[in-house]
Amino acid sequence: FSHNKNFGKLSFSNHPTISHTILFLKKKTQHQQTMKLLAATLSTLLAGASAFIPRQQPQSLNGDLGFTTELFARKAFITGNWKLNPQTKEEAEQLATGIAESISSSSPSDVGIFVPFLFLDCVKSIVGDKAVVGAEMVTPEVAGAFTGGISPLQLKSMGVEWALAGHSERRTLFKESNQYINAQCRMLVENDMNVVLCIGETLEEFEKNLVDAVCELQLKKNLAGINAEQMMSKVVIAYEPVWAIGTGKVATPEQAQFAHATIREILSRMYGSEVAESTRILYGGSVGPESVDGLLAKPDIDGALVGGASLDPSKFGRIINFEDAAVLA
Repeated sequence: FSHNKNFGKLSFSNHPTISHTILFLKKKTQHQQTMKLLAATLSTLLAGASAFIPRQQPQSLNGDLGFTTELFARKAFITGNWKLNPQTKEEAEQLATGIAESISSSSPSDVGIFVPFLFLDCVKSIVGDKAVVGAEMVTPEVAGAFTGGISPLQLKSMGVEWALAGHSERRTLFKESNQYINAQCRMLVENDMNVVLCIGETLEEFEKNLVDAVCELQLKKNLAGINAEQMMSKVVIAYEPVWAIGTGKVATPEQAQFAHATIREILSRMYGSEVAESTRILYGGSVGPESVDGLLAKPDIDGALVGGASLDPSKFGRIINFEDAAVLA
C-alpha cells in the first residue's frame, strides 16, 4: 500500500487484506480526510464485490402440469369440451382423428380434450400421447347406490387422469353446489388425478362489478381442503364468464386479463405467490380462431377451455396452434 502525502492517490499493492490497510492507515496518520477517503474506497470495493455473490435461483417446477422455468413460465394449455357431442362413436373417432392431425411437435401448447364418458376409450386410442383425454364430470364417491355415477377410480382404471369440475352448465342445469364441486376436486386430487376447476360470474354479477367477489367465493369454497402441493401439481383453473359461454360474446383481452390477474392474486393470498405464479389459468367463453391470439398474448391467460370450436378440427387446430406474443410482436 502506498500513501501520498497530499492524499490524492491510494493504490492497493503491497498488503493482502483490507484489515492490514486499515491498521496501516491508523498508524500512519490520524488525518480525518484520509479516513473519509478510506471509507469511501472500502464502500466502493464492497459494492463491486457484491455483484459477484451467487444468487439463489428459484427451483424449477417439474410437476405433472409441466412448469419448467425459474420465471414460472407457464406453457399454454388448450382444452376442448365436447359437452353432449357428437352423436355417434364414428363421429367421435373422426373428430378425434382431425384434432390429432393438427397437433405436432411444433405446436405451442399442451392439449386436452374432455369428452362424453362413452367416447373416452376410443378418443384416447386415437390421440395417443398427443393430448390428454378427460371426463366432463365425475361423481365424488368411491362406490355405492349412486345410479348413473362415474367414480374417479373407475376413470383411473381406464387410464383417464383428468376431469372437469364446476362447469357453469353443471352448476346451473344440474344444480351442483360449491360443496359438491369441492368434493369432486378433493376426490380427484386425493386419487392422484388432475382437475380443471371452472369458475366465473353471470352477466348480472359482471354488470355489478362482482367478478372478484364471485371468483374468490368459488375458489375458496371449491378448493377447501386442497393443500399447496396438490394445488401446484394437480389443479388448473378455467375462468369462464357465464355470459360469454355459447353466446358468441367474448370478453375483450383486457377484460379477461383483469379477471385472470385478479384470480392469480386471490390464489396468492390463499396459497402464496409461488403456487399462484405456477398455476395455469385458462379462459373459457366462445373462444375461436379469431380471438385466441389476442387472448393468449396477455400475461395471465395461460390457455383456453374451448366449447363449440373444439367440435371443428380446423377451428380447434388453429386455436391449438395459436400465434404467440413473440411472433405477433
